[in-house]
Amino acid sequence: MKKFLLILFTLLTTQQLVTAQEDWSWWNNAHGWESGDPGWRNWLIISPRYLGPNALPVPELKKGFIQGQTELELTVSNHFLSGDPTQDISGRAYIPFAKNKIAIEMYGVLYEHYSYTDEIRDERFSRDKDGKGYAIGDFYFSTLIQLFKDRAFPNTLFRAILKTASGTNFDGARYADTPAYSFDFNFSKDYGQPETLLFRPHAMLGFYSWQTNDELNLQNDALLYGAGADFQKNNWIFTPSWTGYFGYKNNGDRPMQLNFELKRDYAKKAIAIKYQHGLHDWLYKTVRFSFIWKLNGIE
Repeated sequence: MKKFLLILFTLLTTQQLVTAQEDWSWWNNAHGWESGDPGWRNWLIISPRYLGPNALPVPELKKGFIQGQTELELTVSNHFLSGDPTQDISGRAYIPFAKNKIAIEMYGVLYEHYSYTDEIRDERFSRDKDGKGYAIGDFYFSTLIQLFKDRAFPNTLFRAILKTASGTNFDGARYADTPAYSFDFNFSKDYGQPETLLFRPHAMLGFYSWQTNDELNLQNDALLYGAGADFQKNNWIFTPSWTGYFGYKNNGDRPMQLNFELKRDYAKKAIAIKYQHGLHDWLYKTVRFSFIWKLNGIE
């Protein structure tokens, strides 16, 4: 009996091993993987060019000052890229306090749907064979501190962002499965009045860093930058901007994009539509629609 059970266990174990090998033979053949080579996680490229559109996004350009109302925002996005169309729903909570000297912001992708081609799958070393599925994004937490406002010196805002590794579908090359952080300063200056025309140029300069799977250089560091302007007439605000960051590895880690946002403010809410056009290493063309609820700030 013991001999029979031993033989049965051996046969079942062998079958499982063969089945597991057959399951991944398509990936092994596509990339020339052989026994003894580094594991598949080492093949993935942890940079914005070789991941989904929400994996390592360029931080949003701020406008140099803390806005005085608590906001809850829900955004629906459609990302267009030949071979990798993606749709998602994201959320954001923004809470100012200490007389608008400090604010915290929490945001992330709540739901993402993707469907990419075999060419995209193999380029990104994805293990998601059919390239179709759903994912949940990373959670971000940021702190904003007002340094200067309404003085001769430009409005100056300091921001620190922490990215968690909560995003799913790492094997599908959708998210990085690594933590990240950034620090930046945002500046702005107002010219004119909203009743006639307010012109507000603003700029961003900072540092962005994230963990990778490169055993020799586990961290990638990047210069974070951006520039834009508000054109405000009464409650309408049009904001064109140019943003990006410049990683040192040059492995698809230098995303650059143009952004165009049109926003309509109301007393207790706001709506916004935004178009983002990838220029380099983030190649999506994205349309976002946001609905914003405004609440009273915390003193």
